[in-house]
Amino acid sequence: MRNILVTLTATLALSSIAAPVALAQSGTHMASDHMMATPDELKWVDIPSLPPGAKLAVIEGPINQAGPVTFRLRLPANYQIPAHWHPAIEHVTVISGTFNMGTGDKLDRAKTKALTAGSFAIMQPKTNHFGWTKDETIVQVHGIGPWGVTYVSPADDPRKQ
Repeated sequence: MRNILVTLTATLALSSIAAPVALAQSGTHMASDHMMATPDELKWVDIPSLPPGAKLAVIEGPINQAGPVTFRLRLPANYQIPAHWHPAIEHVTVISGTFNMGTGDKLDRAKTKALTAGSFAIMQPKTNHFGWTKDETIVQVHGIGPWGVTYVSPADDPRKQ
C-alpha cells in the first residue's frame, strides 16, 4: 500500500510539471497562462463590420463572446469610419499614426480630435462616434465582449452592401 501511495504521489508531481511544459510546446494556452507576443506575431485579417481596407488582429477574445476582449485595428491612409456605436464600453489606444475621432451622428472632420501615438479615448456604450486617418494608423481596442458595431445610418454598414 505504501508503494502505491509513493508511486501515485510521484506520478502526480511529475504530471503537474510536465503538463504545462507540453502545453507551452504545443502553443496551447490555458486561461491562467500568461501571454506574451511581439507585433510581428499578430495575425491580421479582414473585418467585415468596418469599411474595406481595415485589418483586425485579435489579442484576447473571441470578440463575439462575453468576456474580456483586446484587439488591434490597422487602418490604411485616408480611411474613414462612419458614425456608429458599440453595445459596450470601448477603450481605444493609438499605437501608431494619428486617429482623428469625434462624436455625433455623422462623420464631420471639423469635429474631431487628433489622437497621436500614446493617446486614448473611452467611448461609453451606444455613444455615436466616427473616425478617420490621413496616414496608416494602428489602434488597440479593449473592453468587455461581445464587441459589435451598429452604424447610425444603415446605408453605411459594409455588411449590407
